[in-house]
Amino acid sequence: MSTTNNKMAEYVLCFPSALFDELGRFQGICTDVGRYFPRIVTRPNCMYVLRERAEEDPQYKQVIPYVLFAYGDSLFSYRRGKRGSEGRLREKYSVGIGGHIEEERDSTPLLAQADADYEAAMWREVDEEVNVTQQRTETCVALLNDDSNEVGQVHFGVVHLVRLGEPEIAKDESVITDAALRPISDILADREKYETWSQLCLDEIEALLAPTASTSPLDPNV
Repeated sequence: MSTTNNKMAEYVLCFPSALFDELGRFQGICTDVGRYFPRIVTRPNCMYVLRERAEEDPQYKQVIPYVLFAYGDSLFSYRRGKRGSEGRLREKYSVGIGGHIEEERDSTPLLAQADADYEAAMWREVDEEVNVTQQRTETCVALLNDDSNEVGQVHFGVVHLVRLGEPEIAKDESVITDAALRPISDILADREKYETWSQLCLDEIEALLAPTASTSPLDPNV
């Protein structure tokens, strides 16, 4: 792997935007997880691309787990700090936890094409940002795409919902601020403060929180 300015280059999981067009490009939230997810994270459809390139090249979509934490009528909400790695999202509020799937840490398990291995990569991202010690029940509830801005044009979200049994969740990363479980009604009142992906999730929050069967997003029968 090459290096840039003595720092290890970062390669992130992507799939071609042309595949998205083939499967059916959508704008906003899509709950047809089984149509898209198995195709975009398994070879030969996915590949690792230098992040520096992927962030600027709309020929690729970077796969981003985006995890919502819910307790009763509340969602975990936080504000991205001034030192966040994605400069275009700094200081915006969010209800989604997650990040890139990196070749250095995640390639071997992910491309084994097992749902548990994808979840391992997802939870690694989550555990870097928040501290949740209780048992977690997770469901893959939707996919997310937003081509209306330069950030969204090169990213593709896989939306997961975690229902907490207790109102216990805390930030683990210094670049996260104002972290707390907040009533959904309060978050909706402050919708304009949130990043675009969070706004799209909030606009469909009733559907995303509706009871669903916990199924594998890699199951072709989903």
